[in-house]
Amino acid sequence: MSTKEIPYKIYLNENEMPEYWYNVRADMKNKPAPLLNPGTHKPMTAEELEGVFCSELVKQELDDTNRRIPIPKEIRDFYKMYRPSPLVRAYCLEKKLDTPAKIYYKFEGNNTSGSHKLNSAIAQAYYAKEQGLKGVTTETGAGQWGTALSMACAYLGLDCKVFMVKCSYEQKPFRREVMRTYGADVTPSPSDKTEVGRKMLAEFPGTTGSLGCAISEAVEAAVTQKGYRYVLGSVLSQVLLHQSIIGMECKTALDKYGIKPDIIIGCAGGGSNLGGLISPFMGEKLRGEQDYRIIAVEPASCPSLTRGVFAYDFCDTGKVCPLAKMYTLGSSFIPSANHAGGLRYHGMSSVLSQLYHDGYMEAMTVEQTAVFKAAEDFARIEGILPAPESSHAIKAAIDEALKCKETGEEKTILFGLTGTGYFDMLAYQSFNDGKMADYIPSDADLKKGFDGIPKFPGNEF
Repeated sequence: MSTKEIPYKIYLNENEMPEYWYNVRADMKNKPAPLLNPGTHKPMTAEELEGVFCSELVKQELDDTNRRIPIPKEIRDFYKMYRPSPLVRAYCLEKKLDTPAKIYYKFEGNNTSGSHKLNSAIAQAYYAKEQGLKGVTTETGAGQWGTALSMACAYLGLDCKVFMVKCSYEQKPFRREVMRTYGADVTPSPSDKTEVGRKMLAEFPGTTGSLGCAISEAVEAAVTQKGYRYVLGSVLSQVLLHQSIIGMECKTALDKYGIKPDIIIGCAGGGSNLGGLISPFMGEKLRGEQDYRIIAVEPASCPSLTRGVFAYDFCDTGKVCPLAKMYTLGSSFIPSANHAGGLRYHGMSSVLSQLYHDGYMEAMTVEQTAVFKAAEDFARIEGILPAPESSHAIKAAIDEALKCKETGEEKTILFGLTGTGYFDMLAYQSFNDGKMADYIPSDADLKKGFDGIPKFPGNEF
């Protein structure tokens, strides 16, 4: 441990910002299973994927061998508007908890989108622009991704069409309006604008929607309009690649002071934040250079890692996307309308699923009333109102710090503060009014989702 005094905030300068993204797949002994064509059950080719995604992003999606992917200068120049982001020592929280643990968090909310999502949004929009496209389509849950992509498209002069999960569209009107301010066309999903949406409305009247359904609508909108491609804010390997800048900056800042985290914690929905935060640390673990305890925290209402199955499944409810091997609750699983909209996805990144399956990380669930209690405690102590998604990691970090208080161990805890919760005030109101409830799906609820997972040779679970 360094003898230097650790400041409240560790800032890097522009010259210390990474010039490349780190591809953790290059160091994985067991690579994530390839995406499969849902019709043939054969690995998707680049040509097939390029009908949906930008060409350069397809290359990144399929790259399991190159450890370093250079970040184009244009993207790095955009990053400089809000990066490097600060690494914060939570001295006030440590004092309040009376714990010997040392707590750090990487704060990604210092941009207008309010979250880490902008790191990948600008990259994907840049490659769409370079390809000469007119615009892109996407889905969004809580709205951080849609906001980030709207910003990136406005900056580059691209059209942006966003399908927003219906419950979030209604719960988070201000985030919806930020997207519209940046010029995006925002539609609640499921909608009557697509064949998939109309089918979902007929089959599930009054549904609050899901990320899987919104993905289906966004993909359909992309492939049926000339000059458009689909972009995704989480789950895909390319997204985790772009988000690796979080972990790269974090590790550089810690190394400056000789700090090694014992525990690394991130919220987990589709995997973008967690995958980005842990990437360089996981690389060291995979190479046998260091060891870390890595914890994925997911909502009890949508427990893909902790209660899902490891199998090939559709990435979307409409079953128009490729099959991905991941921990999944089934593409037909519709999560409850909890307030952490960004974590309401039925599956988990194939990269993180493989790492979890191989024992390199662990997972846990937390209920949303406990999450919001931790969020309010954190806001009162550290002065930042956290996003509901981020607050899952806060809850786990507080619990780990209290365990250190019991044992007297001086462990170093690092967690990802993915963004701010200033557009989530209806959720905070529900909690403050005592109207927030917890929901944990029963085994019977989960079985309905599992029954819809495609069955073919080699996909037994």
